[in-house]
Amino acid sequence: MDLEVKRVATSPKNHTQLFSGRKKLLQQGWTSESWMMQNPYPPVVPPLDLGSLIDSDDEHQDIILENMPAQTSKYKQTYQQNKTEKKGEYKQYSQRYAEKTKSNITCQQFLRNKTDEKYVQDEEAPNDELTTLDRKALLHQGYAGHPSDALRSARKYDAEIVAAEKKKQTVAEQVMIDHLSRAVISDPEQNVSSETQSACVLPDPKMAPLRFRKRTLHETKIKTSSTLTENVLSNKLQFDGRIISRNGRDTCRELIGFFFAHDQSLTIYEYRQFGKNRTNVLPFIKKNIYRHQRGRRKGKQYQLGDFYIGADLTFFTSDHPNLPESTKENNLLILRITNIDQIALDSLKASSEEYVDDEASEEAKDRLVFKAIQDVLKVQLRKRAVRMLAELRKYFQQLDKQGSGLLEKTDYKQALKSFHLEVPEKDFDSLWLILSDNGSNKVDYGAFRCAILGEMNEFRKSFVRKAFMKLDFNKTGHVSITDIRKYYCAKKHPQVLSGYSTEEEIRSSFLESLKGACSKSDEVSYCEFEDYYEGLSIGIVKDEDFVNIIRTPWGI
Repeated sequence: MDLEVKRVATSPKNHTQLFSGRKKLLQQGWTSESWMMQNPYPPVVPPLDLGSLIDSDDEHQDIILENMPAQTSKYKQTYQQNKTEKKGEYKQYSQRYAEKTKSNITCQQFLRNKTDEKYVQDEEAPNDELTTLDRKALLHQGYAGHPSDALRSARKYDAEIVAAEKKKQTVAEQVMIDHLSRAVISDPEQNVSSETQSACVLPDPKMAPLRFRKRTLHETKIKTSSTLTENVLSNKLQFDGRIISRNGRDTCRELIGFFFAHDQSLTIYEYRQFGKNRTNVLPFIKKNIYRHQRGRRKGKQYQLGDFYIGADLTFFTSDHPNLPESTKENNLLILRITNIDQIALDSLKASSEEYVDDEASEEAKDRLVFKAIQDVLKVQLRKRAVRMLAELRKYFQQLDKQGSGLLEKTDYKQALKSFHLEVPEKDFDSLWLILSDNGSNKVDYGAFRCAILGEMNEFRKSFVRKAFMKLDFNKTGHVSITDIRKYYCAKKHPQVLSGYSTEEEIRSSFLESLKGACSKSDEVSYCEFEDYYEGLSIGIVKDEDFVNIIRTPWGI
């Protein structure tokens, strides 16, 4: 049966007829799907009369609940009490929020005013002669008065102490094993015993194969004539050291030394780490009795009084063929003691007879001469120490045509005159007599610069080494500018906290001042990195302030 449903006009009457017609079709066997296929257009919805609708508030007002019990006085009292408490809490919260916002604004304004006053003072300083490079370098002294997170720094420092103690314990155990076993194995009686045994025993063709025989490295039944025991070796002084060199890779080597009181001998080991979990301890200077190779004590044997933080140990590289090739470039190997076991040192001094010889008093006088010159020049350098140290190093390198690191007396006088560093003639002659102790006409310009300008103490240098070794994880002695930009964080700089400058501005100023102190524009060596912070250190009195300058941006 072919039916046709015609479209109808939109009216209530036609709408009713449409649905009544659909009902008839369903009674005749039509389904909803067949009906929708024949009628693709749905019926038109009648218009909605919005005026007949009432507001929800009015609707609720019209609804009156019947048969509800009346509110009791207890309920009204509880409701009023809760309402009063909520209003009081909201009022207290609003007051605290307003005070917090006001304090933040006041703190930011104070930091900004303090920064502005500092810049005004720097600009109004007479005869300052500061260049743009000097101002950018001084900008990073702002970390000094703003320490980093104390709790986090304390945790890191404690973890570093635990790791250092574990490292020292590993080296001490390795030293004990090496020297105790070497004392037995190297006994001459072992060779005599082995020769006698080989002479008495004839080779037997029916003897068991070699892999089934009992083989020993030495004869344990022989009583060695050596008196070296564990108790004797435990009577020692342990210290940390570093190499003084222009090679950054050698400077970053971790050295741990031991001075044995029973025979006045010393040995030095190198602690090396391969990856995250594998470590190794290798002999660097073999155990022996050594002597001073330069200075007023030249030719004298090392004693207990020669070991203190900042002391130099000198060795001839020709006497140690197993040293790395980079250290053999110079005839003299100089090691600086950076840390020492003070408890063991005091104990050994108490049990030994110490005396002050003539050389010690003369060395004290030499240090007074150096200090007098350094105090004069530090006043002259004032706030331009970073730039002056970089330019001095480049100037000395240009004069050193042979690359030996040695310059003559006239070269140093000309350098002081060129950089307007005034040193009295009498003090300069005294300085030259101290530095040229071997009668040579030439002196290493690194030693000359340290003598006239001084250098950071070993506590400050330890943090500079940590920062550089964090950047130079492969220990190549060089770091790219890209890595420095990636690791340098300026979030906690006072100018960033006050809104005076952005992080990128502080980071860019640091990189520009660092590049100005380097010979290459895309790479920084350890010596250049250390010289940069050496210049900043001259103007900072407290060690804690200098540590904040290193720790805050580098996260160490």
